[in-house]
Amino acid sequence: MRETAPATGIYYGWIVLIASVVAMAVGSGISFWSFGLYVDPLESDFGWSRAEVSAGISVSLGIGALSGPLIGRWIDSSGPRVVIIAGAFASSATFLLLATTTELWQWFVYLSINTVARQMVFFLPFQALVSRWFERKRGLAVGILGSGFSFGGLAIVPLMAFVIDRLDWDGSFVFAAALTLALFLPMGLLVLRNDPADVGANMDGDTVADGETYTPAPLTGLTLRQTLRTPLFWLLAAAMTLFIFGIVGWIVHQVPFYESVGVSRGLAAGLVSIAAGGGVIMRLTFGVIADRVPRIEVGAMGLLAFLVASMAVLLVDSGIVGISIFVVLWVIGSGGGPLLEPLLLGRAFGLKHFATILATMMLIDALGVVTAPTIAGLIYDETGSYDLVLVMFGSSFAAALALFYLASRLPHPMQALPLTEQFPEPRA
Repeated sequence: MRETAPATGIYYGWIVLIASVVAMAVGSGISFWSFGLYVDPLESDFGWSRAEVSAGISVSLGIGALSGPLIGRWIDSSGPRVVIIAGAFASSATFLLLATTTELWQWFVYLSINTVARQMVFFLPFQALVSRWFERKRGLAVGILGSGFSFGGLAIVPLMAFVIDRLDWDGSFVFAAALTLALFLPMGLLVLRNDPADVGANMDGDTVADGETYTPAPLTGLTLRQTLRTPLFWLLAAAMTLFIFGIVGWIVHQVPFYESVGVSRGLAAGLVSIAAGGGVIMRLTFGVIADRVPRIEVGAMGLLAFLVASMAVLLVDSGIVGISIFVVLWVIGSGGGPLLEPLLLGRAFGLKHFATILATMMLIDALGVVTAPTIAGLIYDETGSYDLVLVMFGSSFAAALALFYLASRLPHPMQALPLTEQFPEPRA
């Protein structure tokens, strides 16, 4: 049965996108961006090492990635909306579970369960959702969605730092549980719709001729099996693994790094917010550019050049001047990061099995997610410095740049299909 949505006079996809931006901001802010805020409190309360705390984060992200393909198939078969509604309950419950942590094994297990639940209200469903509402403007839409990720660092990290200072780390998890349920449940029930057909609209808000009835065209694209047979997929997966290795590793350790060079936690959180705020502009800019370039891989190479330079700057100078230059380079280089996978995969392999393919690539590049925080923590524990960590991340970015170059030389599988199979016309 076709569902209705409030009549607004504008394309409903924009309303879905705005809601998705808010969801991405909160979802990333209370978890991904805030991971570094928990390192010192857990070390202090339980005597765990930095490597042990970081390993818990790494393992949980790996477990979450393993669940991705199953959640992706659920999204492709049932639509993002039902997954988001279920995830609202599951995520809230698992945040409450985290608040009861008293042992190291519980930190690993509870955080892993929470990460699986958060998969249902974070990157996968909202990327799939927005991709269903926009075609010609997908780069812009995904860029706007990516700005929500940055808003999470800009607005939510200072809030979470404040909550941790006032309620301690366990109270912050209770706060996260309440915020998750209060936001995602009504959003899923009242605002979100799976695709334009649910509100009688056409993708991108296009209209049909008077007297005609719009019937949406079916989604097209390669199956997961077909995708896995292409060299392009594996080159992109390897490049994204190295890219994410450096990005996630730094995000988890950025606050501890700043503190290690004499920056207070409050100022460190402020630096995270400044970088995240700049990322809003860069994600929007990258999204607009993406709609106008034939290969996203070339854009990725440009981002990585700035990231390599950012690591080099901190190696040379970790004082106020070096950190200031670093923040500028990091903002530019990391700006398009959350946009790369959905734009690369949607353009190369189509949308019919988009969530499944995206989740599968995220499972592969979880190798970088899982290993980076732990390795960085071990290096710091052994050396008492982040210098070798910066060398490691810089090398990872340089290798990813080389792989994206190789990928840019290969054809896109969807381009080999007739135009009518890539973008079939709506049936009147």
